Amino acid sequence: MTHVRPEELLPHRPPFLFVDEIVDLQPGVSARGRWRLTGDEWFFAGHFPGRPTLPGVLMCEAIAQVGALAVRSDDRYADKLPLFGGLDKARFRRQVVPGDELVLECEMARMSARAGRGVGRALLGGDVATECELMFVVVDA
Repeated sequence: MTHVRPEELLPHRPPFLFVDEIVDLQPGVSARGRWRLTGDEWFFAGHFPGRPTLPGVLMCEAIAQVGALAVRSDDRYADKLPLFGGLDKARFRRQVVPGDELVLECEMARMSARAGRGVGRALLGGDVATECELMFVVVDA
């Protein structure tokens, strides 16, 4: 894999880009990335004061962004934009706090010209912090 930065494939930008680094990328198949949480992120101030905790829904978004990397790196979808179509079986298993580093994984279970499904998880120290199934629709970018 040639070294590619997330912002080269994703339209997301800070403060809503949650993938710092691409670790592995198999176009149209799967992707793995890292998100390092410094504690300076905007959401920690209010979630929760005195006990900053990464919102679970943002972990799902981060997993979806890694899935979008797998989709957008496939030549068939390079000029397309995968948008959330649904979220199933989301489970939150570990608290994530400032200073933690998440490994984000997403594998495409099915892809067509207009939609697809993926299965992903966020790992904290090798343990599952969050897992979910994602559905997406593909639109023109």
